Amino acid sequence: MSSAVTSPRAGIADRLSRMIQLPTVSAELAQRGMAPFDDLVALIAELYPLAHEHLDVEHHTDLGLLFRWKGRREASDGPVVLMAHYDVVPVDETDPWTYPPFEGRVADGWVYGRGALDDKGPLIVILEAVENLLAAGFVPARDVYLSFGGNEETFGDAARTIAASFQERGVTPWLVLDEGGAVVADPLPFVRGSAAMVGVAEKGVVTLRLSTRGDGGHASAPPTVTAVRRIARALDRLGPGTFPARTPRTISRMLRQFAALSSGAPRLLYRVLAAVPPLNARVFALMGGEPAAFVRTTVAATMQSGGTAANVLPSQADATVNLRLAVGDTVEGAVQRLRRRIRDPKVEVTVIEGDDPTPESAIDNAQFALIRAAVSASHPTATTVPYLMMQASDSRHFHRFSPAVYRFAPLAMSAAQRASIHGVDERVEIAELERGERFHRALIERLQ
Repeated sequence: MSSAVTSPRAGIADRLSRMIQLPTVSAELAQRGMAPFDDLVALIAELYPLAHEHLDVEHHTDLGLLFRWKGRREASDGPVVLMAHYDVVPVDETDPWTYPPFEGRVADGWVYGRGALDDKGPLIVILEAVENLLAAGFVPARDVYLSFGGNEETFGDAARTIAASFQERGVTPWLVLDEGGAVVADPLPFVRGSAAMVGVAEKGVVTLRLSTRGDGGHASAPPTVTAVRRIARALDRLGPGTFPARTPRTISRMLRQFAALSSGAPRLLYRVLAAVPPLNARVFALMGGEPAAFVRTTVAATMQSGGTAANVLPSQADATVNLRLAVGDTVEGAVQRLRRRIRDPKVEVTVIEGDDPTPESAIDNAQFALIRAAVSASHPTATTVPYLMMQASDSRHFHRFSPAVYRFAPLAMSAAQRASIHGVDERVEIAELERGERFHRALIERLQ
């Protein structure tokens, strides 16, 4: 059934700008209150009146928003769930932004501001596609749900509650698509062209607290091991080699795709790495950085505290450690390994929060073929490539019971843009917003 949408409505940049102007910083909810979040939900209703008129709307917790667009087929056939989040990370006021981060400046073909890429830009292109299709009188083949959470950045429960509601109703999505990968140019050394990087799995995430107590007192006569030194020693023992390196199936599949985008010796190299996972794991581990993170659980100390004065020995000290669990590892197993590595019974290891890695979704199914077709409509020169996402997303809550979960924001992003996510001068090209709308419109139109 053709939608007859020939040219989407103008003004997408201005609509995104208005969303950016609302500082929906979930980490600062206590300070800012609910007003920015409530205003954002009201703004969606104002900007997308057809979606609110024709779609059923549910609120889950204070920050979860779920739309249902009824399709032509029976609901038992399994719906599509399109996900995004409308909260953003905080801004360091001392950072040198070109334009104020919550101004939503539209300039020179770009929209600037916190959330432009993560994740209000990807959210708005979903709404734009739905609104344009509704204006054309289109009805999708399957039910289409829009699942929007307002506390993804703080690992909140909005998306978890929405996913639980599907399970309670006995509804298993046919396809779940959340933010994650993007369209990137020359994604690996010697790999030429653009690739639409679609996350088919994501690493687990664990936040741990290491804590210890010691004898306080005057700093003039310190003991051999103070509380601060004990924590520092524990952290020093958690080096890059804490966890073994191994190649998940997703990375082998990614390398096979990259081999096709390269030539000569690089093509042979990527083919060999794809065919011999133990060799690939060793090579990527030696490279460090992002390649190493693909093949092992990473450990990063993110905060450390202890002490009250310059001349006083602290009686206690602690540190926060963030782990990104490789596919195949578990929260329980990782904690056990860290305790053995630390080798200090006086250092207590406490799990603050944790999720195991997700399963790996298939790439030889109708769902992945649909994503590939939609990419061809929006970014015709890009090759659709599976990859392992190292960040946590709200889609992990669906991946526990839905077999086809993917993570892809249909926007081309340069390395500088990707670095601006959670950083300075976050921005999105207006032309990419239009392509993102085209992706989602094509995906919905092609549903069977």
